[in-house]
Amino acid sequence: MTHLTHHSPGPARSHRRKISTVFGLSAVVALVLSGCSAADQADNNGGDNGDENQTVTMMTHDSFSVSEELLAQFEEESGYTVTTTAPGDAGAVVNQLILQQDSPTVDGFFGVENYSAQTLLDENFLQDYSGQLPESAQNLAVDGSDALVPIDHGQVCINADTEWFDDNDLELPETLDDLTDENYKDLLVTSDPNDSSPGLAFLVATRTEFGDDAEQYWEDLFDNGVKVAGGWSDAYYTDFSGSEGEGPYPLVVSYSSSPAAEEGRTTSIDGTCIQQIEYAGVLEDAENPEGAQAFIDFMLSEEFQTDIPEQMFMYPVDDSIELPDEWSEYASLTEDPIEPDLQEVADQREDWLNSWTETYEAQ
Repeated sequence: MTHLTHHSPGPARSHRRKISTVFGLSAVVALVLSGCSAADQADNNGGDNGDENQTVTMMTHDSFSVSEELLAQFEEESGYTVTTTAPGDAGAVVNQLILQQDSPTVDGFFGVENYSAQTLLDENFLQDYSGQLPESAQNLAVDGSDALVPIDHGQVCINADTEWFDDNDLELPETLDDLTDENYKDLLVTSDPNDSSPGLAFLVATRTEFGDDAEQYWEDLFDNGVKVAGGWSDAYYTDFSGSEGEGPYPLVVSYSSSPAAEEGRTTSIDGTCIQQIEYAGVLEDAENPEGAQAFIDFMLSEEFQTDIPEQMFMYPVDDSIELPDEWSEYASLTEDPIEPDLQEVADQREDWLNSWTETYEAQ
């Protein structure tokens, strides 16, 4: 069985765990899925767990999280038993879905981000979603497709430990270009874009900003002492000075929502932000497509959307949901994020990753 933790690659430590302290939600626990469910618990107490045909199996990234009570309510009201499998981060989800497209072991999925979305759509094995999106979610949908359903969104940005910069009398960087300046030598940690969705988003941001000069930009970053951690969790919780690990790097690739978990000790840098959207969908050859559709309806419900900030530290796609107070103060979204061409990302993604890896290995 898999314990559900924070959004983005990284298992045990999480903004969600920190949120239990920040927002006083110690009673909200991430449900243990992948082979067990809220209905299993009900069954152990004499409830009816339903038959096999009522099971909905969803593939998620390894940080999908929902309040135990809320999921139990869905299972009771819908009659479905929910199980999940989590092969890794968003990239692992895409790879597994493509590998098993002719004989799927799941009914639906959650956690494919916008930089992998077109790659999945090009394989043409998804059903269209039959439900209704919140009006504010419609501009987050993939153009020309009803098969990918936006569930949450956020921005990947450089985060800065403002206390460190104040103590060292150094101005914060304002742009991606600033990060190659010698004033910021040995100050930035990022995560490997091959293994980390925020790392991939950062790579896409640099490709969008610098185009054909992106390889030179990364050479300059490496020459300026950027550290590449294996995943977001290591970068943020071990290497970054502004979180619990109190590491040596006061700049980190993370999320615009991350400063809310640090209660203002950190900030995100608007000029470096790029949008990230997470989608759900139903497989064409699913054994229980109705159940997967129902689960996506559930993820778009007011209750689940309200749960998202405190469980997965992302922003709900339904903008009528009131965010926690700390988000309003510390976790605002920039109005002018870097905007990549998603078709170009789909076409060039593997080449960009290969080029980045070659540049990294050659340093």
